[in-house]
Amino acid sequence: MTAVAAPQQALEQLKPRTKPRRAFGPGSIVKYALVLLFLIIVLMPMYVLIVTSFKSGSDIGVTSQWNLPETWTLKSWEKAWDSLHASFIRTFELAVPVALISSVIGAANGFVLSRWRFPGADLVFTLILFGMFIPYQAVMIPLRDIVTTIGIPPGIPTLVFVHCVYGIPICTLIFRNYYATTVPEELVEAARVDGAGLLRTFGWIILPISIPGFVVTVIWQFTSAWNDYLFAIFLSNTRNGPITIALNALAGAQSPDYAASMAGALITSLPTLVVYVLLGRWFIGGLMAGSVKS
Repeated sequence: MTAVAAPQQALEQLKPRTKPRRAFGPGSIVKYALVLLFLIIVLMPMYVLIVTSFKSGSDIGVTSQWNLPETWTLKSWEKAWDSLHASFIRTFELAVPVALISSVIGAANGFVLSRWRFPGADLVFTLILFGMFIPYQAVMIPLRDIVTTIGIPPGIPTLVFVHCVYGIPICTLIFRNYYATTVPEELVEAARVDGAGLLRTFGWIILPISIPGFVVTVIWQFTSAWNDYLFAIFLSNTRNGPITIALNALAGAQSPDYAASMAGALITSLPTLVVYVLLGRWFIGGLMAGSVKS
């Protein structure tokens, strides 16, 4: 009996165990109802944007904004793209360098401040973080004078410089926390024993394992630079500025074209939406990577 039962028990242990099903009670119904309600509230503006962007001029103002178009047309999308395509490309020339440059500088600062305990390191870190709390509005006029004195070309080069400078504090904070809590000290010590200096350790050892931090800072900086309007309106114009300036000009003031404005808003928001869809699954993980010491 024992010899026969042993193989059967072993087979029973190898079978995959199914998780017990949770009871679908009144609490679950209320939870899913609230989630559905909040989802509808969040998606209502998006519905109005999409529906209005396909309406003709005769439909707007005659039918309700909630109604589907009587005549579906792409003329508003064509008009919006004709007005925004040049600034659309310029905004990529702004957001991509800002995301990469500020992330690399923030990674270098974070590594130095987390591993090199030089005198005054905490004070330097505090002064860097102080830049996060300076309101944009308080420095607009001095900032314009500074970039003019330095001689940076107006438009996208000026905005790249400004966004990189303002992005360094948040990127430094994210990477310092990441390196201090995630990267083991033994790894840095092993590189030091092998004869690697600070720069070589950072370039060959630390950067390859910094992907979670880079995902967070790249998404943050790309979105901030792409959606910026305040810096853009002060330091550029419709001829050399990003897409937010062109979108404001497309909306108009006296006789706005609502369908083209809605189409333009969707075109403007598309790159940031794609970035979050592609990298969003790693965004929360990157944020949490530096929050708990492993």
